Amino acid sequence: MQQYDAYIERQKRKKQRLMRRLVLFSIAAAIVFGSLTVYHFNQRALHAEKEEQYEELQNEMATLEQKEKNLKEEISLLNDEEYVLDIARTNYFFSKEGELIFNIPEEEPSY
Repeated sequence: MQQYDAYIERQKRKKQRLMRRLVLFSIAAAIVFGSLTVYHFNQRALHAEKEEQYEELQNEMATLEQKEKNLKEEISLLNDEEYVLDIARTNYFFSKEGELIFNIPEEEPSY
């Protein structure tokens, strides 16, 4: 009877150790899985932020390229003497000899 009780006691201890190992492994697996999940969501958020930043920079680059194109066009126009004279005549009221300039207001009258 003592041998049987000892055998049962050993079986209980084996079962307890097995349960402890399973619980410990489950906790470790849950921690690892949780860490990987958190890391994954952080990476997704970072990726979304970088995508948004990339789109903004793409839009800014397109705007700057358009501005550069306009400025190059303006440079080529400013190299033309007729264009410069035309700007001077319209903006600064320079006139040719014998020419009269009338300043007409661009706003509508309030009456």
